[in-house]
Amino acid sequence: MTPQDRSTPDGARVALAWLGHPATVLALIVLVLNDHVLKAARPGPVTGKLSDVAGLVLAPPLVAVLVTLVVPRLGARAAAGLALGSVGVGFAVVKTSGYAATAASQMWSAVSGPSLVRADRTDLLALPALALAAWAWRRARRDPVGRRGARLVRVLVLLPTATLAVAATSMVGHHDAVDAAVVDGRLVAGIGKSQGTRADPPWQWRISDDAGATWRDPAPSEEEALRAGSARTDQVACLPAAPQRCYRWLPGRIRVEESDDAGRTWRLSWQVTEDQRELLRARYLEAGPAGERIAGQDLAVLDVSGGRHVVLVANGRDGFALRDPDGGWRRIGFADDRGEGPPPLGVISPGDRHNDPLRAALLALALGALVLVVAGARAARRSGYGVVLPLVQVVVLFHAAMLLVAVWNVDDLIVFPLAAGCALLVFGGALLAVIPPAARAAPGRWTAEVLLAATLTVVLVALPLTGWLYGRPVHASTALALAGLALVPGMLLGWRAARLVGPWRPPVAPPWPPLPPDPPYPPPARVGGPGRGPAG
Repeated sequence: MTPQDRSTPDGARVALAWLGHPATVLALIVLVLNDHVLKAARPGPVTGKLSDVAGLVLAPPLVAVLVTLVVPRLGARAAAGLALGSVGVGFAVVKTSGYAATAASQMWSAVSGPSLVRADRTDLLALPALALAAWAWRRARRDPVGRRGARLVRVLVLLPTATLAVAATSMVGHHDAVDAAVVDGRLVAGIGKSQGTRADPPWQWRISDDAGATWRDPAPSEEEALRAGSARTDQVACLPAAPQRCYRWLPGRIRVEESDDAGRTWRLSWQVTEDQRELLRARYLEAGPAGERIAGQDLAVLDVSGGRHVVLVANGRDGFALRDPDGGWRRIGFADDRGEGPPPLGVISPGDRHNDPLRAALLALALGALVLVVAGARAARRSGYGVVLPLVQVVVLFHAAMLLVAVWNVDDLIVFPLAAGCALLVFGGALLAVIPPAARAAPGRWTAEVLLAATLTVVLVALPLTGWLYGRPVHASTALALAGLALVPGMLLGWRAARLVGPWRPPVAPPWPPLPPDPPYPPPARVGGPGRGPAG
């Protein structure tokens, strides 16, 4: 790059260099790890503020790149000033104004799914992180991205990754039934937000004046009193008018038991079976690794006229369940008369399972590629090709397997780049599998049998996985075991195809006539020159 280019770089090149600066890339890594690993393991103010710091370092270069892509002639200083200023002012406004936080939540929910942005003035402590972002810009301005390949890498790799990381970090909060209480003779249902295994205290309430028949929002004075009230959780509750009649919920399950002897003995009153709960877990994103948020959380009982009573149970992500005065139980969702109600029990379809169809398709294709790799490695071994390329295939499939495991264990936006990387590696491993046989001119029958084996594997593996998507079998472990058994026929067919490949022999050249002998060449001149004897 010429000195003039270095002194007056355009905004897009500097913005791309800023996005690829080590400080920005480190902030991207910290943001992803914190939001998808550390927050789940150690929720609290430290991990929350760490996301703010990393986001304030990452967001300005991301905004600058997006702005310069829209306005290519924008100067480097103008793009940096606009990015730093908009991020800093926007962050400060959202964190200090409840109205702005609500608007940001609605906007982000439209972009990346259900989101909750909270107004919290203590988050303003992270604003000095913008100074680190500004320092990274000054360093990047000295060496803007000039080569086309480097620009493509930043646009095609860093830009989508940073955008997904920023979008996924705000996906906090799903409706969660966390509190059930009786206040002044009325049932109160408290609704909070949860992500993973962690749930926040109630921020929304529904009140019933007629023992659960209808529900309404609280008046401002009622809401103020509820916010100031205690957040006590009751696992056991007894009737005030008949203390010997008690109810309790069991941790880790949606199950309510009742007792007629003040809790000495218990019997089943109502439950959602474990198979039904497993299907609910497939419906609800980010409900915990074992569905911890699809379980009992709180319980309240209320006496009504005629010696009867009602019971309200908070069941986390599945909403509330109500025992009416006649003794019948029903799930009422989040006590919203305008809502669609809770999903049905015991039934599910692929459209209800979010990312599970993607997971099943990737697994079937990966096992089909595994058959190709094994068959190709065995054919290469028999033809004397060596072991280097098969080892490369094993390394590629190993990384694909690691990404596949990650895809099966995450639920948010990061699953899509992981799935894309896994599919790319699976395709690459399958392509590498056919290189050695093709280079050694393997017979067409070998190719046909191997492709048939891979296709058979994909079809057989897809059968139990498709049944699992429809809830038969219910548990993923059963479907995976059946998929492993379905791999055997295709693997045996691909292994057996190696009998069609023999040791490779180089083609024999035709008997060309021998080349004529070399003509005589003059003897070399003496080193000592004319009139002198040989040297030495």
